[in-house]
Formats: sequence, structure tokens, C-alpha cells
Amino acid sequence: MRTTVVRRIALTASVAALALLGTACGDSSDDAGGDKAAGGGDKAGGGGDKAGEGKTAAKALTAAELAKAALVQADVKSGTLNEKVPAKDDIAQDKVTSENAACAPLAYLQSATYVGKPAAVVKRTWKGDAQKPAAGASDEEQFLATLDLEQAVITLASYEDGGAEQAMKDLNASVEKCAAGFSYTVTGTKNDALKVTKTAAPEGADEALALTVTVDAGLKAPMKAVVVRKGTTVVYVPAVNFASASTGKDYDFPTEIVDAQLAKLG
Repeated sequence: MRTTVVRRIALTASVAALALLGTACGDSSDDAGGDKAAGGGDKAGGGGDKAGEGKTAAKALTAAELAKAALVQADVKSGTLNEKVPAKDDIAQDKVTSENAACAPLAYLQSATYVGKPAAVVKRTWKGDAQKPAAGASDEEQFLATLDLEQAVITLASYEDGGAEQAMKDLNASVEKCAAGFSYTVTGTKNDALKVTKTAAPEGADEALALTVTVDAGLKAPMKAVVVRKGTTVVYVPAVNFASASTGKDYDFPTEIVDAQLAKLG
């Protein structure tokens, strides 16, 4: 049974393009790949080129300002916050494609990257605390207990000329058009999302979006994400639970991470 669980977990991580979570949330001695300026080549998502109504007049934060605004370990009450994402695990936007151009923003979110063309991008990863297995648990149950925790990639992206509003607009449109599912490719691997459902979004942001994506991983497995905008900055937080990925059971999105990030953005 353990072999089956491992196979499903590995497949789900590939589907989500979040395999980086297993390593990026571990040893913080890896080379950093997340703090950088970005000129993402969003060919399908449409973000950044034209701003929607209510465009933000404020300037985009620089990479240094984003890094200062991003979470550190002292900002979170639980889990492990890693400020360094290995370059090999930092999925670039141009490594993600969608069969339906309208679904590209969702594909980017699923892949722990960003929408549109940000002026600067900073990434962090977070890993929750493992659960203790129940007394008398089987080997498989003990193994699943070690995986029963949430892991997330936190991407802060700042935009010029209304690009932040446009990114949110593109994501919301993508959810509406691709609610029945979509297919996308990440670094050469094709993945299938079966359904997209909006959920309750957090408060405290200028704009917010929360959703659950049901992915095909040999079984129907949930993946969750929250996206919030504060001024010219958009924060993308896709989260996965690998125990849930192997069983299909639901899990709670780590709302404390988004709350902490919104508080730090001010």
C-alpha cells in the first residue's frame, strides 16, 4: 500500500507542478531563486499590458521592497518559513502552457508562478507542522500522518500601470471560463484539472480570490489557492496537502499564512 501512496503523491505533485514543495520547504541552505525582477512572457493570460478600471496610481514595489514585505519565520505562528527557493524548483512562467488560452492564468497559479508581467517577484515557501499518528496506527497510516500537513508557495508580484488589477481580472475570468476543467503543461508534463470552484475569500485585501481545483491524480484530489491584491502587489498562495493528494480527502487551506502576509503588506 505504501508504494501506491508514494506513486499517487508523486503524480499529484507533478499535476500541480508543486513538487518543489517537498524540497523547497526543507533545508534553507539551498541557493535562492525567488527574489528577482521579472518580465514574464505571459502570452495567453493577457495580464499587465492593459489595466482595467480603477487602475492603481502607486508605483510598483521594487524587488528589495518586496523582499522586505515578504514573510519571514518570525511572522508566522506555526510551521517552517523558507526564504530561499532553489532555482531548479522555481517554475518560470514560460515553462507553463495551457491548451485553452483562457485558462492560462489558472495554469500559472497551479504551477506556483504568477500572472501577467510583474515588475518584480519574490517567493517564499511554507511547510506546516506534521501530525502525530494515532496509537496503534498501521505502517501506511503512520506514513500518511507524516504527509498530513499543508505546504505552500507564496509569490509576491508587484506591477506597474494597473497590472495588479489586470492580473486579478484575468484570474477571475479564467475561473469563470474554465470551471469545468482544463489541461495544461508544466516543464513538458501534461496535467488535467477536472473542476474549479470558488470558495470563501479572505478579508483585508483590496481584492481577493479563493478556489479549489480538483485534479486528476489517479483519483480526484483537491488543491487549494488564495490570491490577494494590496495596491500594486498581488500575492499568489497555492497550497497542497500530500496526504490529501494520496487519498482524495479534503483539507483546510492555511489561512494564517495569507492573514500574516496581508498584515505585513499593511
